[in-house]
Amino acid sequence: MNLTLRIWRQKGPEDKGRMVTYPVDDVSPDMSFLEMLDVLNERLILAGEDPVAFDHDCREGICGMCGLMINGDAHGPQRGTTACQLHMRQFKDGETIDIEPWRASAFPVVKDLVVNRSAFDRIIAAGGYVTAPTGSAPEAHSTPVAKANADAAFESAACIGCGACVAACPNGSGMLFTAAKLTQLSLLPQGQPERYTRVIGMVDAHDEAGFGGCTNAGECTPACPKGIPLNTIGRLNRDYLTATAKGGANNTPGS
Repeated sequence: MNLTLRIWRQKGPEDKGRMVTYPVDDVSPDMSFLEMLDVLNERLILAGEDPVAFDHDCREGICGMCGLMINGDAHGPQRGTTACQLHMRQFKDGETIDIEPWRASAFPVVKDLVVNRSAFDRIIAAGGYVTAPTGSAPEAHSTPVAKANADAAFESAACIGCGACVAACPNGSGMLFTAAKLTQLSLLPQGQPERYTRVIGMVDAHDEAGFGGCTNAGECTPACPKGIPLNTIGRLNRDYLTATAKGGANNTPGS
């Protein structure tokens, strides 16, 4: 295929940035999207030009490093797929493709398509873990967990922290990410001792990082490559209301 790429180029955080057009030919439909960018960068380097900077690591849809707005869609046109798993067969010969970084005030651009997502790290540092000593692994089934809770916790734990939910949200909200990281703990016995201090701390960290508020626009779930459902945010809201009613006390449910 022969394609025209319009790519956001920005030398650094203080640079104004602009869209730059690059023609790319002989693109195999079996290439991944990132492989296609690799081909472009090889040609730019051979021509003595600065290659396009973009985040990537595992290229298997696991690590959450890749993050691109492709024709206005987070991770591109294919649902449930990260940019690294997106293949060029999703595009047509002669097509023009716009490639931009995540757009959110909490994700400042570092260079070109690379953004600083350390705001997510600060949310996790505010409570996305269990501190209570649990000793060695318990015997299987020694603490019964309802299947519905186990399934929902596992579903939330699939979040890879890529930031597509933020990029897709018209408010730039990170509530789907925050809710997923809360839910994977709050539905399990290990997460109960700190359940309500956790939600207060993580929501406060979310707001302090500059993310927008959630208004239930619902754009986050379709953009999420792991399909984290919107009702996950509902669980966060219920825990947050309970926590504020308890004064943010370190209480277990029912206390």
